[in-house]
Amino acid sequence: MIGAIIGDIVGSRFEFSRFKSKEFKLFHRECDYTDDTICTIATADWLLNDINLDGNEYAKILQGWCRKFPNPTGGYGGRFHTWIYDETKKPYGSFGNGSAMRVSPVGWFFPTLEKTIEVAAISARVSHDHPEGIKGAQATSAAIFLARHNKSKNQIRLAIESEFGYDLNRTVDELRPTYQYNETCQKTVPESIISFLDSTDFEDAIRNAISLGGDADTLGAITGAIAEAYYDISLQDSLAQEAMKFLTEEFVEILSMFDQNKV
Repeated sequence: MIGAIIGDIVGSRFEFSRFKSKEFKLFHRECDYTDDTICTIATADWLLNDINLDGNEYAKILQGWCRKFPNPTGGYGGRFHTWIYDETKKPYGSFGNGSAMRVSPVGWFFPTLEKTIEVAAISARVSHDHPEGIKGAQATSAAIFLARHNKSKNQIRLAIESEFGYDLNRTVDELRPTYQYNETCQKTVPESIISFLDSTDFEDAIRNAISLGGDADTLGAITGAIAEAYYDISLQDSLAQEAMKFLTEEFVEILSMFDQNKV
């Protein structure tokens, strides 16, 4: 979970810049948390407090956090912003990458891959109920689960390709020249997983994701979430400590509680 937040904060200042380099200062005065962090905190809050894992309760919690923080850096997506204030809480058929950027707590909370994928689908469906929106959340959570269970990068690659059909046999250097800003799961989740697979350490994974020049905070969040599990980044890590300086006390409290209760 902290990996997603680090990636979000680092990527926040590059979200709309089409930045295509790995050379940059990770934390900068222009950085901040975005909707990715808010929604990730909401997911953790749901897992900590809803023992029935009810989608309606998650929708209520997610809306509550987003209403409490209505103007994050970069804003909310247009249709999601409307959904936040929709009392019917009906999903709107989205395949946007929002389902994947907020799912990282699910990857840490359950003892089996099957349960992880099941709950990831529940978390996606409250808003992003298009099959691609659901798949993006499931693939992200599955990669986190596999990474925290010490699977090799090749094992993770093969499992995600087999289960979800993503093409992960590309490199960041191959992607970067032609990759464009895209807010769909289809064009964000595979590229984020590749940014992790093609990395040498946690920081390199984040730099890979940002360097694609796309939806930088979300690419960073998804990549960071997987890289955290694989490279064993904890709340005591220096990058985690730096990221938490940008967070509210409420966010840090949920983050700490989740860290104590994850599987």
